[in-house]
Amino acid sequence: MSSNVATRTIRIGSRKSQLALVQTHWVQAQLQKQFPDVTFEVETMDTQGDKVLDVSLSKIGDKGLFTQELENGMLDGSIDFAVHSLKDLPTRLPEGLMLGCVTEREDPADALVVHEKHRDKQLDTLPKGAVIGTSSLRRLAQLRHHYPHFTFKDIRGNLNTRLRKLDEGQYDAIILAVAGLQRLDMAERIHQTLSAEISLHAVGQGALGIECRSGDKDILAILKVLEHPPTAYRCYAERAFLRELEGGCQVPIGVNTTIAGDTLTLVGIVASLDGQTLIKDQVAGPQDSAEQMGTELAKRLKAAGAQAILDEITAASRT
Repeated sequence: MSSNVATRTIRIGSRKSQLALVQTHWVQAQLQKQFPDVTFEVETMDTQGDKVLDVSLSKIGDKGLFTQELENGMLDGSIDFAVHSLKDLPTRLPEGLMLGCVTEREDPADALVVHEKHRDKQLDTLPKGAVIGTSSLRRLAQLRHHYPHFTFKDIRGNLNTRLRKLDEGQYDAIILAVAGLQRLDMAERIHQTLSAEISLHAVGQGALGIECRSGDKDILAILKVLEHPPTAYRCYAERAFLRELEGGCQVPIGVNTTIAGDTLTLVGIVASLDGQTLIKDQVAGPQDSAEQMGTELAKRLKAAGAQAILDEITAASRT
C-alpha cells in the first residue's frame, strides 16, 4: 500500500438495506482496525433491485440488478470499492472492474422459517397445500421436486418485510438464507436448516464479495487482509460453473462446495422450473484448479441434459 493512501478517504459503496449495511459496516470496522490511519466512509445507494419490489426477480432480469449503480460509482470515481452479498454479484463484471476480495463464508445453506402455528412441524411434516414463500427459482424448483404437494408463492422485500408477511399469516413458511439471518442476529428464526440433499445453495451464498477497480493496487492491498482463501477457491469454482451455464436469477442453478486438505469438491445442479427434472453431478480436484473444475462440471451437466433446460427457460423468458 502506498504512503498516500493514509492521507486520503476511502469510500465504500453499499446498498441501503439493513443487511447490506450490516455487512458493509463489518467490512469498514475490520479495515479500520487493520489500517487505523486511513479514513473509511460508507456511501449508500439505491439499486434497481431495491426499487422494484412488486415484480418477481425472475421477471425484471438479473444483470446487475443489485450492483449496477454501485459499479457506476466505482467507474466514475465517487466510491473506491463496493461490498456485495457475493450471490448478487454477476459472474461477468463490467470492463474496468474486478472481484478484489472474498471474505470468510457464513453457513451457505437455506433456512426454513415457519409461522408460529407450525412451530411443531418440519419441512417433511408441513400439511398438504402449505403456502411456502420464496423469490428464488433455485429454491422453488428444488422444493417443487421434493415437495410437489406444497403451494409456492413469490415473496419480495427485505428480510424484515418477508418475516412480517410470514408472521401476518400470508405464508405458512418462507425460505431464507441462513447467513442473512445470522448476520442480522435473527438466528433464532431459523426453524430448520435445509440439507444439501433438499436444496443446493446459490452460487456465492454466505460470502461477501468486494468489487473494485481493476489494477487499483492501493485498494487491492487493503482488501487483501479480508481475503479468506478456502472460501475464495470454493466461490471461484461456483462462479465459473454459473458463468459457463450463463444462468442468473431466472435459472434454477444450485451448488455445494467443500474442501478437505487440498481437494475441492463441487456439486452442481440445473433444474427445470417445474421441478420435474434435476440434472446433478460433481467434480473433485486440487483447489487451485477451482475455476477449471467449475467450467468442467457445467459442460458435463450441459451434455447430460441441462442445455435443453436452459434453452427452454431462455425461450420462455422471451415470450
